[in-house]
Amino acid sequence: MVRFILKVAGRQIALIMTLGLLWLCLSGEEHWANSTLAVFGLASVLLCVWLADRAGMLDREGVPTRIFPGILGYMFWLTIEIGKANLIVVAHALRPGLKLSPKMVEVPAHQTSDIGKTIFANSITLTPGTVSVDLHEGSILVHALTEELSDPAGMNLMGHKVCALDGPEGRDWAKQKQLERAQQRQVAP
Repeated sequence: MVRFILKVAGRQIALIMTLGLLWLCLSGEEHWANSTLAVFGLASVLLCVWLADRAGMLDREGVPTRIFPGILGYMFWLTIEIGKANLIVVAHALRPGLKLSPKMVEVPAHQTSDIGKTIFANSITLTPGTVSVDLHEGSILVHALTEELSDPAGMNLMGHKVCALDGPEGRDWAKQKQLERAQQRQVAP
């Protein structure tokens, strides 16, 4: 019975839980205690889910349940990377005689779904000093402010982490690349 309900309404339930949690986090405690406001919050969540369902947005891309377990770890890692890039940009901005070396870099994008490519491109753009300029079939064109920020190894690592979120195909590809890197480290003196 539970499996049937999850199969039929799994994405709706996931969206209700996510929007409800978001409402609880954004509302103060005074809203939780007030039953009228809590009912209006629940009604707004249910209305949003109903409208999204009617608009046909509760598909695999609209509610990507496959990325939910790993996205929190990725967001934590990305936050640390954004902090590191912020320090680099601030150091360059405060240095006398501002020495920027803008560069365009082509970064391989191995993500299998549109949401994986979107997460990767947006992650690059969120990182200070880099902007995703164009998305090609198997790569992303990135503008970087300095040579240090155009680090292809760092961007490839970010791409591998996004692939690990990107469904079974992406996870398999990321595991294969991880094994290849481990073998290369063993061979290198």
